[in-house]
Amino acid sequence: MSLTLRSRKPIENTMPINELELDLLLLSKRHQRRWRMAFRVICFTRALVSMSRKCLQNNNQILLRSLSYVAVDISTSDDHEVPFVGVNEQMLSKMVKEKSFESLSNLGGVNQVAAILESDTKRGISGNEADLGHRINVFGANRYKRPKAKSFISFVFEALKDTTIIILLVCALLSLGFGIKQEGLKEGWFDGGSIIFAVFLVVIVSAVSNFKQSRQFQALADESSDIRVEVVRDGRRQGLSIFDVVVGEIVCLKTGDQIPADGLFLNGHSLKVDESSMTGESDHVEVDEKSPFLLSGTKVTDGYGFMLVTSVGMSTAWGEMMSSISHELNEETPLQARLNKLTSCIGKIGLTVAVLVLAVMLIRYFTGNTRDETGNKEFLGRKTKVDDVMNSVINIIAAAVTIIVVAIPEGLPLAVTLTLAFSMKRMMKEHAMVRKLSACETMGSATTICTDKTGTLTLNQMKVTEFWIGKEAMTGNASSSELAHNLYELLQDAVGLNTIGNVYKSNSESTPEITGSPTEKAILSWAVLDLGMNIDEPKQCCKIINVEAFNSEKKRSGVLVKRIHEKTVHIHWKGAAEMILAMCSHYYVKSGTTRALDGEARKQIEIVIKDMAAKSLRCIAFAHTKVVEADGQVQEKLEETGLTLLGLLGLKDPCRPGVRAAVECCRNAGVNVKMVTGDNVHTARAIAIECGILNPDVGLNNDDAVIEGVQFRSLSAEERVAKIESIRVMARSSPLDKLLMVQSLKQKGHVVAVTGDGTNDAPALKAADIGLSMGIQGTEVAKESSDIVIMDDNFTSVVTVLRWGRCVYNNIQKFLQFQLTVNVAALVINFVAAVSSGKVPLTAVQLLWVNLIMDTLGALALATEQPTNDLMSKPPVGRSEPLITKLMWRNLIPQAIYQVTILLTLQFKGRSIFGVNESVKDTMIFNTFVLCQIFNEFNARKLEKKNIFKGIHKNKLFLAIIGITIVLQLIMVEFLKKFADTERLNWGQWAACIGIAAMSWPIGFLFKCIPVSGTQLLFKQIAT
Repeated sequence: MSLTLRSRKPIENTMPINELELDLLLLSKRHQRRWRMAFRVICFTRALVSMSRKCLQNNNQILLRSLSYVAVDISTSDDHEVPFVGVNEQMLSKMVKEKSFESLSNLGGVNQVAAILESDTKRGISGNEADLGHRINVFGANRYKRPKAKSFISFVFEALKDTTIIILLVCALLSLGFGIKQEGLKEGWFDGGSIIFAVFLVVIVSAVSNFKQSRQFQALADESSDIRVEVVRDGRRQGLSIFDVVVGEIVCLKTGDQIPADGLFLNGHSLKVDESSMTGESDHVEVDEKSPFLLSGTKVTDGYGFMLVTSVGMSTAWGEMMSSISHELNEETPLQARLNKLTSCIGKIGLTVAVLVLAVMLIRYFTGNTRDETGNKEFLGRKTKVDDVMNSVINIIAAAVTIIVVAIPEGLPLAVTLTLAFSMKRMMKEHAMVRKLSACETMGSATTICTDKTGTLTLNQMKVTEFWIGKEAMTGNASSSELAHNLYELLQDAVGLNTIGNVYKSNSESTPEITGSPTEKAILSWAVLDLGMNIDEPKQCCKIINVEAFNSEKKRSGVLVKRIHEKTVHIHWKGAAEMILAMCSHYYVKSGTTRALDGEARKQIEIVIKDMAAKSLRCIAFAHTKVVEADGQVQEKLEETGLTLLGLLGLKDPCRPGVRAAVECCRNAGVNVKMVTGDNVHTARAIAIECGILNPDVGLNNDDAVIEGVQFRSLSAEERVAKIESIRVMARSSPLDKLLMVQSLKQKGHVVAVTGDGTNDAPALKAADIGLSMGIQGTEVAKESSDIVIMDDNFTSVVTVLRWGRCVYNNIQKFLQFQLTVNVAALVINFVAAVSSGKVPLTAVQLLWVNLIMDTLGALALATEQPTNDLMSKPPVGRSEPLITKLMWRNLIPQAIYQVTILLTLQFKGRSIFGVNESVKDTMIFNTFVLCQIFNEFNARKLEKKNIFKGIHKNKLFLAIIGITIVLQLIMVEFLKKFADTERLNWGQWAACIGIAAMSWPIGFLFKCIPVSGTQLLFKQIAT
């Protein structure tokens, strides 16, 4: 007889599960565990008995006397592998994806699903490692499979697809074949083999660079997808990564959040979700008990609530969709597009020169005007072997094709990619995560930054510093004993019910953990710590009927509640002080009585609000009213008039350290800073003065500098454009006002950067040239609408982005100047030499080495320069300004002329000057040409400054590349004679080459003394 146990797969029920049936299922599950335990014990004891018998039979030894009993601990670690009774992964996934009410009803509703998943709707899951591991084993982790990234080999093949590379390889293979046929394998492989090796070296270096950048961009994409989620575990709210969310989790949702997984609505108010990312429908879907299904990847557009997670990762439609999306870098930035056009233009010039060189060299060869190393004519008509003719023609074609390779500045797109990747990596370390590549370079052209106040210019660490009841200020250490009992209870209800924050205490003596927005946290801290309020008490005594969530336009939130066993309905409002005051007709005094809010009293309270605002305080007011239900009708509308003012709070949010210096830095860089805030005009003006955005002598009557959103909104489009330049501060603004400001600035020709953190900021972030969202307080909707995420919500980091944006453009210009110098010199020297002598002084291998220096290594050296303070003393770079400026032409032309002059002199007079043969002369030309590029690389570091060595010790990569280039050049000349077609040089010849190349430094210094224009001087005068 054998006993076997097997787990039965849950089957979808056709009848709803009631509470009794659920209890029976859970009881059955416990019984199953007990039977497994009993089975293990029986098996274990039978095994012991069997072993004892075998021991006695085989050894015939007397067993030692043992203890009267032995306690055996049976491990039950695999109990956690038991699936949840009544549900499985596929069932829950299908239910939410299809929004199947039938399946939900069969399971007994949302609360029953929570019970089946062993999750408390109030306290959440336990969160211990064993429980989390069990849930991941049964339902999977909240991660999706990523498409396989491109391998290194694919980048190699991409590099080999280049037309010029293919032509070179064909020529090299032909040259290799003819060489081996003529001279044998031992000597004949050098010419063709050298070109093949050089080509593959260029290809490998390019592939390695592109592969590394691809991996870096992939890592940044992974970083941007790691979202913070607020969940309830063991009764405590806590933040964790979206990847750590498991099935059964209770997730807190608020406006702007991304739904982290598929799930069911538990409770909440006014919750609306944008499902366009999944369904394509733009209408916002209302989620409540009647429609409880929530899809992963969708966004909360309004309200707040709690959800029960039912499916994660690949079990969700979002996971399936994301697993098919590749995060490769296919975006072409505007600068890359402009450089590609420039590359095409230069390539055409190079192609023309190459065709001319090819034609001239072929004509000279077939007319007998070329000679070999011994001085004999190379072509002797029919006397010349066909193999010799083919070999010579192939070498001529290879030389012409190599000129094209050198002429086409392939390093320009590479330099852009390198500098963008480098800047993105460094910006990440400096708290700025780039989501859109083009924003890096566009930020360098920014002329105006429209910034929020709270959390960006300020620390977002609010604290209640003033408390007023009516016209009377309460002392700083005001306690509940100073307030009438009825007033204290009303304030407790106002704070505890009209909030999305939370207070958690593990026990009565522990320090409370307060969560929520900075404003909510400040108010809750004041209520709990200063007034000793129990915030949970009102929630137990009252039933919430209706909620109006905080609205950035109305600047207030309200709640309609009914006390248990009472017919009276209470309405509480909280929000901007002057707006709440306008809704009130009475006010409370400290004794708990109410007084009429007549004209004089209203004026006095308005002065209190104004005085608090002048101290840079955010003013929050509480108001209350009650309505008696008539004839059993349920009151659902929140009254907005005839309220009674409960009290006023003044919240201090200090400015961030260094923000004034950052604003001054922007002003010196020619970038205007405008503050856009929801606070009243007095608070906004005080903060703007403190941050240096506004001069203290600018009065409130100056409509041009300080304006309210409603005033700006009421202006015509023409009036807004006319006034926009002079506006410095916009108070009581709505997201629409911010959008109108961006549009007006862009009409005036400004390049606008905008910061935003709310869901309603999305239109302005998208409309701006550069959208900057906040990483801490910013909603997921705002982040997805932005180009760059400021991880620390700090305005100083915005200035860092501005600095790096300018650095990107500046680095590209440095590399462009360096490469064009090489291009001009290489093209001219080869063309003139080919026309005059029928031979090019630089062979295909040598030109490929030069191409490697100026493309990949040059890009690495110059594209990784870090930003300097000098960049912030220049005006913004206009988007329509030419890539090659007058300044660059001034630096480029003298160097190119010098190199061409020197190389042509060596070409025609080198043998007589140095008394050397043809091979040594060609080697000196090659060596001098390469050394000129090395010295000129130093010149390219500074476009304007004469001191080209300033800060060079900070760029270790630059110094390393220069060192590697010099060592490789030494090896090429001294040890790779046949490969590089060179001759060894003596000390004197090396000194001559270095001395000639070093003249690049004094030439660069002298020509930088020539002023280009008075633009820079004029700008500095304006800035100061």
